[in-house]
Amino acid sequence: MKQKKPFRAVKADAPRAPSGLPDDKTLLEALQASREVDVGDLAKQFGLKGEDRRALRQRLKALADGGKLDKRGRKTFGAMGQLPETGVVEVVEQDIDGELWARWGKPDALKQRSGSATQNEAVPLARLAPLKKSVQQTPPKLGDRLYVRFEKAADGWIAHLIKILDQGAPKLVGVVRIGKREIRLESVIRKEKDSYILTGSNLDTLEDGDVVVAAPVGGTHRFGPKPARVLEVIGKEDSPKIASVMAIHSHGLPIGFQTSTEDEAKSAQAPGLGKRTDLRDLPFVTIDPVDAKDHDDAVYAHADDDAANPDGWVVWVAIADVAHYVTPGSSLDRDARDKGNSTYFPDRVEPMLPHVLSSGLCSLQEGENRATLAVRMVFDREGRKISHKFVRGLMRSAAKLSYEQAQAAIDGTPDDKTGPILDSLLKPLWAAHACLTRGRQVRQPLQINSPERRVYLDKDGNVERIERRVSLDAMQLIEEMMIQANVSAAETLQKHKTPLIYRVHEAPSLEKINNLADFLATLGLPWAKGEPPRTPRFNQLLESQKEGPHAEIINEVVLRTQMQAHYSPENFGHFGLNLDHYGHFTSPIRRYADLVVHRALIRALKLGDDGLTDYEIKTLQDTAEHITATERRSMQAEREAIERYIASYLHDKVGATFQGRIVGVTRFGLFVKLTDTGADGIIPVSSLRDDYYVHDDVQHALIGERHGYRWRLGATIEVELMEAMPITGGLVFKVLSEPEVGDPGAPRPRLGMRNRVKTPNVRGKPTKKPGFRDEPKGPKPGVKNMKKKKR
Repeated sequence: MKQKKPFRAVKADAPRAPSGLPDDKTLLEALQASREVDVGDLAKQFGLKGEDRRALRQRLKALADGGKLDKRGRKTFGAMGQLPETGVVEVVEQDIDGELWARWGKPDALKQRSGSATQNEAVPLARLAPLKKSVQQTPPKLGDRLYVRFEKAADGWIAHLIKILDQGAPKLVGVVRIGKREIRLESVIRKEKDSYILTGSNLDTLEDGDVVVAAPVGGTHRFGPKPARVLEVIGKEDSPKIASVMAIHSHGLPIGFQTSTEDEAKSAQAPGLGKRTDLRDLPFVTIDPVDAKDHDDAVYAHADDDAANPDGWVVWVAIADVAHYVTPGSSLDRDARDKGNSTYFPDRVEPMLPHVLSSGLCSLQEGENRATLAVRMVFDREGRKISHKFVRGLMRSAAKLSYEQAQAAIDGTPDDKTGPILDSLLKPLWAAHACLTRGRQVRQPLQINSPERRVYLDKDGNVERIERRVSLDAMQLIEEMMIQANVSAAETLQKHKTPLIYRVHEAPSLEKINNLADFLATLGLPWAKGEPPRTPRFNQLLESQKEGPHAEIINEVVLRTQMQAHYSPENFGHFGLNLDHYGHFTSPIRRYADLVVHRALIRALKLGDDGLTDYEIKTLQDTAEHITATERRSMQAEREAIERYIASYLHDKVGATFQGRIVGVTRFGLFVKLTDTGADGIIPVSSLRDDYYVHDDVQHALIGERHGYRWRLGATIEVELMEAMPITGGLVFKVLSEPEVGDPGAPRPRLGMRNRVKTPNVRGKPTKKPGFRDEPKGPKPGVKNMKKKKR
């Protein structure tokens, strides 16, 4: 019978080696060979059992405490500087060449393993390997969490992407506030409810008012501020141009370009004529905003000389041939797709393509040969398109004009540049536009008039003025010609059965139509709830109220009734434009969707070997969803930047009075748009002190419980600015106007417990109103009986 070994106690801090336990050097060599090992597997490798297994675990723990091993789990260990076969990483760096570097494990786990955050360098960084074809369309970015396979190479570790776990890890943008005991982060997002306290190293370098990008520190924090660590200082809160910087970082907009992308752009060469159609004899002109840096479309029109089309017009639209320079799978293509579109701020542009292309080779500059993808469209006298044809050519712009410059020439005040081309180029363009306008009137697209504001900055970046954008005929001319070119692109690709990304806009939902009908009823305007949505019906409503007092708010409500346009490989039509087929073709410098349509046309019409690839066709759905998301991301960032600029402009006008209109009604307050600047702000419901107001979603109003006064959507009011917050873009107002007298025929809100409380009137003095009673004197009902029961 085999005799059992006597039990021997082993201390954790000084384990005594059993007879079969290998020495430290052997253990470290075994771990180095296998990268990561479980205690049980290591015990089997050395044939250890029972007491020897326990001693092995204690020995490994002692080595880990001494910094010679990496404890990775309850029973797993690895050699220092080694990575496991697979694991979760966070993308933490991007080098000068655009290579991404990832660190294995979560920050908290790393801190726990190594004993301090400063020792994280012991865990080596791994370079992210070039993506496989199957994942090339969703490249990771800084802050993303990935599941990868690690490979040891001669020059370090390589991480091969298996799956993206968290695209766009959460980031915080805020202003540093240094207190006596702690450093807090004041979020620049108005809706952010959590408060954060900054932790980690290098906090002594921060200054009050620094604008930083931070990341929440993991863990559960039920009470008080949550911890966050600073990733980057991006500016000062009093910097004039910080509004755009905060918007860029808050929404994670990709900034700049990889080195490989810049190199590709710099090495790009303009094509010669070759097989292209020579369009250099056609006098194209570009008509753009006065401050435009890129010109991706040019137009030319002349009367049709075909006897079969009397009084018809030929319209040429030439678009920059971006597809020649940005080819599928290139670094330029990956960065362009990642951005999805250019983003425009009052003080800067974050372009989709490097400036050497967007403002250079791809820009249809005056007097320069430029590669183009152009369409020749023929219209009859009623503005109906009867034919079109696409060509890939070489063009030369005859003139670069601004909207205002071209409009002034047509209105009778040409300048030195527009005078010589007024009769030969500009007047034919306006005549062709008049022809297209007749077709537009028959088509009946939505005629919503939603005025936009433009923020003008001085040379130092401070807001100089805010003005309403004026709609000119020159703008409408370019818009209608671009729409017709977009329609032609979609029709051509459908004819050739080539997949494309459509720009779609579905009809309003039944719920939205019913809400519109409820609102119009409060104004005495009829709208049948069962009536199907049609653009002519909307236009009839807008036209009937065009000169009325409610014109602006009706435009606003009709706009809100519409669905949001998006990109899709499936065609659902475009309700707003009242078109069955529509795709974006005319702006490939600033929209990736247009670049995809260009490639589709090149493939369908056999205009080159750089057309849409099979892989791109396979992933059109992913691309459509991605560029829809990037478009909305840019729109929100642009809107937030403008709101911050406006709040900065009004910061020194606190206490001033303004005229405005109620453009939103919620249970927590009224949203007001100022007439002059278009600034949006809120009147908190708590500031309406003359009654307790409840939200009536049918009347779109806040209605007082006792006297029935109301604050109604669309009402014109006078307000006082109480607070302007440039950091968040928030404006808070106090209403100075009197509320409207309630509709006696409308149902009154039910009185709650507040009907027993005195309510101050408009001037703040207690008053009694009909249906109001004082709190009864003496003990409350039931108190006397309760006392008897206690006895």
